[in-house]
Amino acid sequence: MNTFPDASAGANAALTIAVAINPRAAFGGNRRNSPGQTGDMVVGRLRDAGHNVTLLRRRDYQSLRHAVDAELTAGAQALVVVGGDGMVHLGVNALAGTDVPLGIIPAGTGNDAARGLGLDPRDPAAAVERFLGACKGTPRTVDLGRIERTGQPPVWFMCALSAGFDALVNERANGWHHPRGTLRYNLAILRELLFLKPLRYTLTVDGVPRALPATLISISNGTSIGGGMKITPDAKYDDGLLDLFVVSPVSRLTFLRIYPLVFSGRHTTHPVVGIERVQEVVIDSPGVVAYADGERMGALPATVKVDPGALQLWV
Repeated sequence: MNTFPDASAGANAALTIAVAINPRAAFGGNRRNSPGQTGDMVVGRLRDAGHNVTLLRRRDYQSLRHAVDAELTAGAQALVVVGGDGMVHLGVNALAGTDVPLGIIPAGTGNDAARGLGLDPRDPAAAVERFLGACKGTPRTVDLGRIERTGQPPVWFMCALSAGFDALVNERANGWHHPRGTLRYNLAILRELLFLKPLRYTLTVDGVPRALPATLISISNGTSIGGGMKITPDAKYDDGLLDLFVVSPVSRLTFLRIYPLVFSGRHTTHPVVGIERVQEVVIDSPGVVAYADGERMGALPATVKVDPGALQLWV
């Protein structure tokens, strides 16, 4: 069982903290400001602040998740993840429904969860200071999205489930080893544009069935995906709702006109864009593979629900 120091103990109360580093950076990550180097900085700063810190470095996400679970079972009072949205996804699924807070130090490619929580992806040191200040007080409570698929355990997400053009882009980009970073994602967008066509969906939205063609459907808990694309700029992490984002069938030219607007959130008034607040969506489209927080979930159908207040954060 995790027990927390009494808030009256003041700023010097020591916590037992597990710090997990993106496995892709845990070995051989020597570039400046890599997650590996950032992780060393985070551990040093937390220890300097008087906390008891365990650094978790593993060669793959499965091994890292096992290590995180072991630390939580042993009594870790907080988990800090160092990396991008994939690491946030790992932390969210380790902590959903518990009273153990999550800290986020952005050091990845997308960093959409961090950005939506007001953290600057360019300044991981500031994120550490935010964590150190927050852990002296009451954790912030936020909602999560929960994905249910037949025969599979539930999976939680922080940002969004994608099941359309953006999921096809993820599938394409993840199949390439080069180039790295956002360039690979942008090239995958261009590749998928060559074959742009609407997909057929069947949905049940808060109990009401509908069938429609669409270019893209996402179900968002946060504001952005894909490294800053503000698909649902007015989404809230604590409103007890998800945002259903639908782009109706469009030509390549129209898509290219809308695409730059997504980064500023100015796309929402375009007639092909629809956003509505929902609590539950059952979604299916033959052959479509869903992604959540940039992580591959598998083929539809899936039931997506809001899980209010499912996560505690120190950010």
